[in-house]
Amino acid sequence: MRNSGVPPFEPVAGTEESHPAELVLLAMGFVGPEVPLLEALGVERDGRGNVATTDYASNIPGVFAAGDARRGQSLIVWAIEEGRRCAAAVDGWLCAHAVEPVAARARR
Repeated sequence: MRNSGVPPFEPVAGTEESHPAELVLLAMGFVGPEVPLLEALGVERDGRGNVATTDYASNIPGVFAAGDARRGQSLIVWAIEEGRRCAAAVDGWLCAHAVEPVAARARR
C-alpha cells in the first residue's frame, strides 16, 4: 500500500532501504506553523492548523500572519504577495493604535 502523502506520514512496510552516508540533508518543506507558539499566544487556528486571520490579523490584537503560516504550503510568489499585503495590514493597525511618538512630545 502506498503512503497517501497526507500528514501524518506513515512508513510503507517493505520499502526500507539503508545507504552509508557522511552527511544527510532533509528538505522537509513547511509542515505548519509552530503550534506551541500559537498556543502560548492564544492564537486561533483554522481547520487545517494554519493561523486563522481576517485581513492578516489573528484573533490576538497585534498578532498577524501571512504566507504559509496563514494559507498553508504554497508558491513563493504567493508568499511575496502575502508579505506585502500583511505589511500594509500591520502598518494600518500600528497607525490606528499608535501613541504619540516620543519626538513629537519632545517638540512641545
